[in-house]
Parts: sequence; C-alpha cells; structure tokens
Amino acid sequence: MVTPLPGGVGISGLTVYDWEAADGLCGGTPHMHLVCSEAYVVIGGEGSVQTLTTSGFADTPLCPGDVVRFTPGTIHRLVNGGGLRLMVLMQNSGLPEAGDAVFTFPAAVLADPAAYRAAALNGDHAAAARRRRDLALEGFLTLRHEGGLREFHVAAHRLKRELLDEWEARWRDGARAAAEETGRQLERLRAGDLSHLDDGAVSRLDRPKDPLFGMCGLLHPYTAPLTPTTLP
Repeated sequence: MVTPLPGGVGISGLTVYDWEAADGLCGGTPHMHLVCSEAYVVIGGEGSVQTLTTSGFADTPLCPGDVVRFTPGTIHRLVNGGGLRLMVLMQNSGLPEAGDAVFTFPAAVLADPAAYRAAALNGDHAAAARRRRDLALEGFLTLRHEGGLREFHVAAHRLKRELLDEWEARWRDGARAAAEETGRQLERLRAGDLSHLDDGAVSRLDRPKDPLFGMCGLLHPYTAPLTPTTLP
C-alpha cells in the first residue's frame, strides 16, 4: 500500500457546497468519524465548521490561513460563507473511504442498516448528494437541539462494527507501517548504517481530473504517487 503523505496521511482539495439548507445556511453533510482525526487548512473564502461533541455545540470561524483539527467523535458540518475552499488532511489514508464516517441521519434511519446504506449513497450527481446532505442535517439539528448524542454513538458503532477487521488491516498496512519504518531507520542510524539515505526520491501526487461529489463539497482527493524520481 502506498501512502499519499508521510505517516499515512490522506490529502484532498475541497470546494465546499454552496447549496442552501433548511436552516438557511449553505454547506456540507454533517457526519462523524470513529477512529480518524481530521484537519482543515483554509486556502480561500470564508465560512465556519459547526461541531457537536459531548462538550456541546461550537461554531468555529474559518478564513484563509486557518488550520482547524478535530478528533474522532466530533460531529462536524462545514458552512460556506462564500467561496470556502480547503485542503483536508485525514489520518489513516484510505480508512475514511472504507467507511469511517457516520452520517447524522434521523434515528429511524440509523436503526435500519439497509435504510442507512441507501441514504448514504450519493451516486455521482449533485441531486443525490444534496438529498443525503439534507437528511443528515435533519438528524444533526435534532441532536443539537434535543440531545441524543450517546444514542447516536451506539448506533454508529452498531452500523460499522463489522468493518473493524478491515479498518485494522488498513491501519496496519498504512499509518502503523509508516511509523514502524521510522523506527527501523532510527535503529540503522544508531548503527551507523546510512543506506536508506540512498533511496531519496520525489513523488508527484495525482488527483482525478473531474471533482467527486464528496460529503462536504466537490472533492479532489490526491491518491497514489506517480513513479518516484531520484533527487539530483
């Protein structure tokens, strides 16, 4: 497995949706990750990220140059105040795409795995992605104003627990493998072995020509490097 960035970190460009929602705000689909931390690097426009945790609700402003990080268990919703564009850094590259995201759909949908899967699919067009966003926002607003976060955590675990073995394999082959390679390099350096320095190389990351309809906006995920080029 080739990791896009050092340490097994994934990177994507994101143009946040400017679709207006039921509460009058424009933005993306509220969701939560179970094991992956995430960071936003704001490169254009303005807006905010609304978050909901056991500590309560927060609305964090975003403007160019800001970097905001949040941990697993943080329900988050991007709000586009005008031209909001981000670079998204995601822990455990490949794992979020393997299901480590739970949408804040209403409780009745969360309780029915088949209904959840059907609602979570956005297809490849804007209308389906927008329906998914609107349904998740309905559940998010309920959680924010009426509570039920603990119950949401339980439902999220129930929906994803069968994927844990697959997630562990991706973590082991990605982030863990990268960290262990650093340990081996340290051991070699202590022994005076500099051989890994002969492997210095440059790689260019690739991204799809056309953006994808992601959870929070039009997504340009950077994927596997092209053939490395030896440094001069």
